[in-house]
Amino acid sequence: MFKFDFQEFFLSFFQFLKKLLLAHWGSLVLLLIGVYLPLQIFGLLALDLRENEGGFPFDLPILVTIHTSAQPYLDAIALRLTKLGSVWTASPIVATIGLILLFLKRWRSLIYLLTTTIGSAIINYTAKVIMHRVRPQLWLSPAPEFDYSFPSGHAMTSMTLVAVLVILIWGSVWSWIAIILGGIFVVVIAWTRLYLGVHFPSDIIAGWLVSIAWAIGVSLIIKPNLTKVIPIPEIAPVEETSLLPEETQLVGED
Repeated sequence: MFKFDFQEFFLSFFQFLKKLLLAHWGSLVLLLIGVYLPLQIFGLLALDLRENEGGFPFDLPILVTIHTSAQPYLDAIALRLTKLGSVWTASPIVATIGLILLFLKRWRSLIYLLTTTIGSAIINYTAKVIMHRVRPQLWLSPAPEFDYSFPSGHAMTSMTLVAVLVILIWGSVWSWIAIILGGIFVVVIAWTRLYLGVHFPSDIIAGWLVSIAWAIGVSLIIKPNLTKVIPIPEIAPVEETSLLPEETQLVGED
C-alpha cells in the first residue's frame, strides 16, 4: 500500500528551495533593490501627485533655494550643460555605441542597448501624457519648456544612458569610473533643470527611479555580457550570438 511521507516531501522541497535561493540570491537582491523599490517609490510619487495637484512639500523650497543663486554666467552654463541631457545629444552617443556593438557582433548587448533606450523614451512620453503635470511657473525661465513635466525627460535620458553604460561594462576596470563620472553627470543635468525652473525636484527623482528600474529589469531578461555574468560550467563558452537553452526551447530549433 502506498504511503506518503509528508516529512520527507517537505524536507526535499525546502532543500530544493534553499539551493535555488542560494544559486540566485544575487539576482533576487538586484530585483528587489534595483527594480521593485524604485518602481514602488515612483508609484507612490505618481499616486500622491494625482491626489495632490500642488505637488510635494519639498518641491517649491528646493526650487526657490536654487533660484537664489541665479547669475547671468550661471544661466549661460546651465543652458549649455542642459543640452547634454537631451534626447538629441544622447541619440548620437547611443548610435555610436550601437555601431561598435554591431561591429563586435555583441548581439545581446546591442539588443539590450536599443530596448532600454527606446523603451525609456516611450515610458517617459506615456507617463507625461498620463500625469499631465504642468511645469513650474515661479519665474521666467531662460529655456522655457511647453510639454508636461512629470517625469523629467532629461533626468530619464541621462540616467538611462549612464545605467546602460555601467551594465554593459560591468565587471571591467571601467565600471566604477563610469559610476562615479556618470553620477556626476546625472546630478549636473538635474541641477540644470531645476536651475532653469523647468522641473520640480520630484520630476527628477521620478525620472531617475523609473530609468534605473527599467535598465536593470531589461538586463535581467536579455542578460547582456552573458559570458562574463553567467559562466556555464562544463559547457563551451556562450557567445552573445548564441541563445540560452531555455531561449532555444521557446523559439524552436531551425
